[in-house]
Amino acid sequence: MNTIYHTFRATILALSLLISINGIAQKKVSSPRDSVSGKIGKSTITVNYGSPSVKGRKIWGDLVPYNKVWRTGANEATTFKTSQEIHVEGKALPAGTYSFFAIPTEGSWTLIFNKTANQWGAFKYDDKQDALRVEVKTKKSATLNERLVYKINADGISLLWENMEVPVGIK
Repeated sequence: MNTIYHTFRATILALSLLISINGIAQKKVSSPRDSVSGKIGKSTITVNYGSPSVKGRKIWGDLVPYNKVWRTGANEATTFKTSQEIHVEGKALPAGTYSFFAIPTEGSWTLIFNKTANQWGAFKYDDKQDALRVEVKTKKSATLNERLVYKINADGISLLWENMEVPVGIK
């Protein structure tokens, strides 16, 4: 009888552990990693980013403050990779992988391509490592974008989130 009791307890413990592990594995990540890749001219462009949701929050000027460096995504810094030299808003950017930051304001943004590609957020951002800075104008998005998303087209990339689009000209 003692053996049956211990076997029963071990079985219950194993089932409980299995159910707990399964529950952890199914937990949704609030800002899952995403990426987009495409060709612009002869270069392959890849943007890898954390994709947060609006969740009813005010994004611009609140969750993402104006006049401060932002990681253009969630969690790890967004990375921007180009297989060949490109021109971003008319300025040369050599082939490579960069962290991609921005300093948002109400009408325009400063976009930053930083040589330190792998970093967490913008906490250790060092402007001495900037490879390129460009200014872009923002515009109202045609639709509400619940999740932050990047799109690549023949003329460049766009960041879309909430009610805003940030188009970036690339040749």
